[in-house]
Amino acid sequence: MIKKQRGFTLIELMIAVAIVGILAAIALPNYTEYVKRASRAEAAAALLDAANKEEQYFVDNREYTEKFTDLGLQDKTENGHFELSIDVDDDDNTFTITAKPVAGPVKGDGDCKQITITDTGYKGATGTKGNSDVEYCWGR
Repeated sequence: MIKKQRGFTLIELMIAVAIVGILAAIALPNYTEYVKRASRAEAAAALLDAANKEEQYFVDNREYTEKFTDLGLQDKTENGHFELSIDVDDDDNTFTITAKPVAGPVKGDGDCKQITITDTGYKGATGTKGNSDVEYCWGR
């Protein structure tokens, strides 16, 4: 009577581990980049919403505000990866809203160090990608 052995050989196990390692090496950077793009898109949406509410505040009060509470907004994006700030120039009646990465995979990312929008609708960005390609940071 011959007994059949059950289980995996060491070679089969090593091949499976190598395949999983290769898939992980490809998937993890792609996933991280996807999360960064999603966070930037959320920041861009928050900037557009804040600019819209700032203009509505100006229509109602004849001045811009630097307080997010006056606009009914928070000073961070929903996922908490970006912090928002408003800079108002009362002399020129202008504002600039800025989003800076503070947490998550975008923290310390040199591609888009900050994303801005002004009262005229000008969209800007700073960083290695932001200087030359504002659309990259704005998620288009």
